[in-house]
This record gives sequence, structure tokens and C-alpha cells, in this order.
Amino acid sequence: MMLAKIRKLVGTLQDKKVAVLGLAFKPETDDMREAPAVGIIRSLLEEGAQIRAYDPVARHEAMKVLPEIDYADDEYSAVQGADALVFVTEWNQFRALDMIRIRDLMTTPKIADLRNIYDPEDMREFGFEYVGVGR
Repeated sequence: MMLAKIRKLVGTLQDKKVAVLGLAFKPETDDMREAPAVGIIRSLLEEGAQIRAYDPVARHEAMKVLPEIDYADDEYSAVQGADALVFVTEWNQFRALDMIRIRDLMTTPKIADLRNIYDPEDMREFGFEYVGVGR
């Protein structure tokens, strides 16, 4: 279901650069067991997407599970040149991002917010094409 939302937002995923923020199963942990990000990222890779991800704590654990993706040092370097941004884990620090800066760093301002971190109307006012879950 989540992949369908991303596909609807982006279209074909072949050769698209997708930034993924949040890899851990839940915020404030490095636990990658049953983390939704793993399945989502593997599906994106199967469809030809290029992934650059960031997680404040789980990077080293994620590298063991997903060695084939690129890892960024922060949120802003993750979105540099991205065709889409996908929020997978709702870290508190993701709630306070400079969304104008995020938009300006992206190739195309598209967000798939799989945790409903942001208000859809606010994101549209910032110039993002935005999809959430259940909205």
C-alpha cells in the first residue's frame, strides 16, 4: 500500500532519486527488526529507484540490513537532488525541518509522508506535491 502511494506521487521509479528519512522500527531507537523502511526500500530498489537515506540513530544497524543504499549524514544532504522524499519513521527532529530549504534542495518537491508528520495544506502552501496516509 505504501509503495502504491509513492508510485502515484512519483510515477515510474526507474532512475528516480528517493530520499528516505527514518529507518528504525520506531523513533528514539536503532531497532531495525521489522522496520517498515526495509521492505519499502527494497521494493523501491526493485523498481529501479536510487535511495539515499538518513536516520538519526539507526544508520549503523541499517547498513547491516541495507548495505546497497547510500546513507546521508543529515536530513538536508539526504534530500539534495531528490525526486521525492519519503518519511518512514516519525523522529521528532523531522517535525522541525526547514521545509523551504528541503524544497529548494530537491529536484522535484514531492513528499510521501507515511507517518503524517506534516499537515497536507501546509506542505502544499510550501509548494510540495504531498501525499499522506489516510488523508
